[in-house]
Amino acid sequence: MKKSSRYLEILTKEFSRLPGIGPKSASRLAFHILKKPLTEVENFAQALLEVKQNITTCKICNGISDEDICLICQDDNRNKSLICVVEEAKDILTINSTGEFQGVFHVLGGVISPLDGIGPEDLNINSLINRINNNQIEEIILALNPNIEGDATSLYLGKILGPLEVKITRIAHGLPVGTDLEFADSATIIKSLEGRQEI
Repeated sequence: MKKSSRYLEILTKEFSRLPGIGPKSASRLAFHILKKPLTEVENFAQALLEVKQNITTCKICNGISDEDICLICQDDNRNKSLICVVEEAKDILTINSTGEFQGVFHVLGGVISPLDGIGPEDLNINSLINRINNNQIEEIILALNPNIEGDATSLYLGKILGPLEVKITRIAHGLPVGTDLEFADSATIIKSLEGRQEI
């Protein structure tokens, strides 16, 4: 049975493409937009366009940025000798929001997952090695999700970074196995960072 408006149907379909949004939630969002004043909808649409048009990747850490170098990498108050390696850029926001970690980050852009056809060559590992070789790095903290792929990637990184004479640690498993960093609370992340272990 068709909806009363093809425009509403198109909007609902687009919302349903978003992660975690089912048909009912998509329909609620579409009707919510329909009830909003035109100026608010225009602002929302403009924000979506600006995100796509203006956000780029930091040339140092591979995180998201409005400029060539992100604000974290530009910050002279951060400890540049301490690099926290994460899977995705969203993990930077999760860890940084605790206010406890004062080092810098490196985004791998994924994890090793043979079933998905992702190998070490598909990740930002060479740029991490270059950062270690070209800077005075004291410690690399591996803050990857505690699952099979995260474990495999951590072991691989430990093996190839070992000869570079840099301390390599992994966050403690205060995070439940199988849980993504983005869903962990600040206290758990802080404890995981504090309890990191050398590998």
